[in-house]
Amino acid sequence: MTLRLVDDPRFNVPLYTLGEAARIVDVPTSTLATWARGYVRRFPDRPKVTGEPVLTCFPSTTFSGPSIPFIGLVEGLVLAAVRQSGVPMQRVRPALKEIQKRIGLKHALASRRLYTDGAELLFDYAQRHQGGGPGPTTRDLVVIRNGQRVFATVIEQYLERIQYGSDGYATIIRVPAYRSAEVVADPGRSFGSPIFERGGARVSDVLERFWAGESLEELSDEFGVPPTQLEDVVRVTSRRAA
Repeated sequence: MTLRLVDDPRFNVPLYTLGEAARIVDVPTSTLATWARGYVRRFPDRPKVTGEPVLTCFPSTTFSGPSIPFIGLVEGLVLAAVRQSGVPMQRVRPALKEIQKRIGLKHALASRRLYTDGAELLFDYAQRHQGGGPGPTTRDLVVIRNGQRVFATVIEQYLERIQYGSDGYATIIRVPAYRSAEVVADPGRSFGSPIFERGGARVSDVLERFWAGESLEELSDEFGVPPTQLEDVVRVTSRRAA
């Protein structure tokens, strides 16, 4: 890892617990935990099954402290897209390792080069590894459009939520859980906590005031967030609490 990445807080400052990161990228906490820490599955009369970690995670300094840096959150967003596609992660893990090797840089899932070169590399990998039995494979992550190999729509929709910096790595993501609310995670604002893009208010602060009894109209006037966006955030939070 180069000094530039070591010194960059996007890469080396834990901002999110596993649960917080899972809520932001909209996957179960148990799913994100297997991506961050890997897993070992043991079965009677069968060899154990293991999966290596596929996103950046640090040891937590406390039992419930943050362990995921912003760049790990971005990697989780891309993996959430893969999950939405229906392709099992055990098929995807070796392909992701191959992409990172071919692109030739760390944290390839959080790099603009995944967006520009990833589909081509994934297609080549799928062509060389056509076996694996029935069911979705890594080939299902790529389609041919206008004569070019590009990511399937569900993957593209997630990648379009990533804003990249001049160094080619992610700087901001738009949180995927909401239908209309424009919510972003930006490591340079509010310690990476999800905020409304319009006005910059932390989602958690606005929700706390709503649960305390303030109306959406009052909160909309104060924070400059349209009521429809506030309703969307409340809907998603209520769904998770149910």
